[in-house]
Amino acid sequence: MSNHHRAHDYNRLVQCWRKVARASGLRMEVFSQSGGFQLFFLEPLRPALNAPAIYFSAGIHGDEAAATEGLLAWAEKNPDILKHIRPLIFPCLNPWGLVHNNRLDPQGRDLNRCYGKRKPPQIRDQIRVIGKRRFDLALTLHEDYDAHGVYIYEVPAKKPYWAEKLLTAATAHLPADPRAKIEGRSARNGIVRRKISPDLMPDWPEAFLLHFHHACRTFTIETPSEMDISRRVAAHVAVLETAVAECLATR
Repeated sequence: MSNHHRAHDYNRLVQCWRKVARASGLRMEVFSQSGGFQLFFLEPLRPALNAPAIYFSAGIHGDEAAATEGLLAWAEKNPDILKHIRPLIFPCLNPWGLVHNNRLDPQGRDLNRCYGKRKPPQIRDQIRVIGKRRFDLALTLHEDYDAHGVYIYEVPAKKPYWAEKLLTAATAHLPADPRAKIEGRSARNGIVRRKISPDLMPDWPEAFLLHFHHACRTFTIETPSEMDISRRVAAHVAVLETAVAECLATR
């Protein structure tokens, strides 16, 4: 099986996360269903006291397979770190899309525009899991087929900003996206950093929900989906390692 097909095998992904859960002291629970697939989250069986709370998600767009693979690779590599933080992990928010290599869900919805007023059932279920939790750090993993390299969205909030450190880690594996405009937004050396308001977009992405209601720091990591998948996965792992290390160091 090629890396591409392996990365779109949701059953394999679930079994790998079950192994991570056993190795890391996490519980893995079903929170919703979509397109005939169960959706899972992971959290500690016994949360570490006074440990940083960190949110992780991937796979909300099914054609962004290095995101789900990168999150898994980081978790497999760091069972001890997972025991020393309070993670909430959504390994794949759109399994139907992952299996069909499709950005959208079975109903043709872009789930990353469904965190505002119009929430489909799986997003409502996810929000119920999140509840009233607050996170020291939120990381959402993505890919972009138009990208010329890796880039990072950082919502300006808590200082000092971290995007430069995260991007430096990623560029050990991929070039930074050099564009001055990324999806219509001003960018500098692969970093998009701008303040947002609740009325900026009527259909909120996941990062808006996290920033306005749950997280002190919110990042969206984007790798270029037309480049080699092993390098894209490595870039995601590098960003996760750096972000979690920063969070632990500044807690």
